[in-house]
Amino acid sequence: MTKVNVPLDEIEALARAALVAHGAKDWIAVEVARAVRKAEATGNVICGLYYLESYCVQLRSGRVRGDVEPVVLRDKPGAVEADAKLGFAQPAFARGLPVALAAVRDTGCCALAIRHTHTCTSLGYFTEQIAEAGLIGIGFTNASAVVSPPGGHRAVLGTNPIAMAVPARGGGVAFQFDQSTSAVALGKITMAASAGEAIPPGWAVDADGNPTTDANAALKGSLVSTGGYKGWGFGLMAEVMAACVTGTVNSLDVKGLKAADGPPHDLGQFYFLLDPEVFAGEMFWERLARLSDAVDDQDGARLPGANRKLQDPVALDAEFWAKMQALAG
Repeated sequence: MTKVNVPLDEIEALARAALVAHGAKDWIAVEVARAVRKAEATGNVICGLYYLESYCVQLRSGRVRGDVEPVVLRDKPGAVEADAKLGFAQPAFARGLPVALAAVRDTGCCALAIRHTHTCTSLGYFTEQIAEAGLIGIGFTNASAVVSPPGGHRAVLGTNPIAMAVPARGGGVAFQFDQSTSAVALGKITMAASAGEAIPPGWAVDADGNPTTDANAALKGSLVSTGGYKGWGFGLMAEVMAACVTGTVNSLDVKGLKAADGPPHDLGQFYFLLDPEVFAGEMFWERLARLSDAVDDQDGARLPGANRKLQDPVALDAEFWAKMQALAG
């Protein structure tokens, strides 16, 4: 397999051009392309260029709107919503975040609901922005149903990730995590099936509810929750916050996210923004340092997402990169 090293600036520019070529307004393409860039820089290949072709195809088919202006409302002092109007999540968040930050300055905390969106792909991309603004950010979203309940065999929940990012005292991010409440992201099983590879035990069950290491059987069956009942509970929490609270679609009613045709995704994301000093003041930073020091003192241990190094350039399969270039004309 031939590899090419591609700078992040080139990846971002190509993604922007491809989205515009398929019908997105330029400012919307800019926001989505930034997310593609960050995913590639962090090695999150499932949420990077891997999704670009799907974005372009669905712009043409109408599954996602690339020409809509999100509507942002501050419903109550500590409650902000951004209606994406069945467009991309990234521009809706970009419009809603400044209003949410203003609300936190007034109230100390804010709930931010992003409604009626295309898939947001990487939830941590958004909570990281909250932490970079000096606030604690917690996020929830859902996706098409692929996870069955413990003891069951029919999918009810999506991979339903939860993300959290905590600011560092001097700026930036102290630590962050973004993890699905399923044992694994669906994309990893899809990629294993495409490569003809087996999957580890504990990721999925087949259509009859039996554990399987066959990626194709897993795709016909369902994923399982990480940690069994405990993970299932977190998945339910994400479903309530992302779908019920925002008034958007349940995982049960989301059609395949990458299918070319079909109804818009109509997904929701919910974020909680908190001023870290609102209750404890300076004590917050002292307690955070105590926690961080206890981890750093152990060789080989680190807080999640701490001291993360970004890749630039990114090594890409040459054939895949050529396919991406074709999307931009």
